[in-house]
Amino acid sequence: MESNVFSGTGKRKNAIASVMLKPGKGKRLVNGKKFEDYLKSSTLIMDVEKPMELLQVTEAYDLVARVRGGGLSGQSGALRLGVSRALAQISEDYRHQLRKNGLLTRDSRMVERKKYGLAGARKRFQFSKR
Repeated sequence: MESNVFSGTGKRKNAIASVMLKPGKGKRLVNGKKFEDYLKSSTLIMDVEKPMELLQVTEAYDLVARVRGGGLSGQSGALRLGVSRALAQISEDYRHQLRKNGLLTRDSRMVERKKYGLAGARKRFQFSKR
């Protein structure tokens, strides 16, 4: 692997993202599509770009990512963690700032499984007294 390419893997719910950052002009590709076309929602786009905006390197690196599994929300969370981990490889100062803002911590929350005799994980069927 080239020395000026930084990679990171992020996971969130059932989504897995592998991210590559290389010095460039700020291009962003996710699964071969433009960043905005893939994520659609401006909230999700801001969520993924948060680590880069925090470090003020938005235009300094090109982002190429492959995402699979989960839905768009989980995929954006996985992308954010992948981007953060890739940025943390660049500089120890970056790592410190990202850690301080909680961007290097994996969100371990998962969907709770459905239990037998219930409508969902916790929801019950309607109770009938008679």
